[in-house]
Amino acid sequence: MKRAALLVGCFWLFASPVFATNEFSKEWKLSYAGDDAPAEFVSAVRKAGCNVCHVKGGKKEERNEYGRSLKEFLNKEDYSKEKLAANPELAKEIIAGFKKAGEKKSADGKAFAAKIKAGELPATDAGL
Repeated sequence: MKRAALLVGCFWLFASPVFATNEFSKEWKLSYAGDDAPAEFVSAVRKAGCNVCHVKGGKKEERNEYGRSLKEFLNKEDYSKEKLAANPELAKEIIAGFKKAGEKKSADGKAFAAKIKAGELPATDAGL
């Protein structure tokens, strides 16, 4: 019984944060790190993982500059897996939020979208 409780506890601890933002991650990777993206960029995105938007080593509520920009245009509660399954058109809203956030500038003065297009991770403070 203790093992089962420990297993369920570990699953909850490690899986639940992923479920909260998984839909954004999927759409972002499809939009920017898909089959036509440069292999080096795809590799950098895989290595960065959650840190494309979040602060490395921080709590999941802590976002880097790009993640803070995305949060201005996207609210994760509006795009749950269930809501997207019921209304696939919501994916277009997510992509529109990515585009709006991409227009904002990074601390280095470059627009996030320009950095992504150049094969760079968007945030200067990703901590990678």
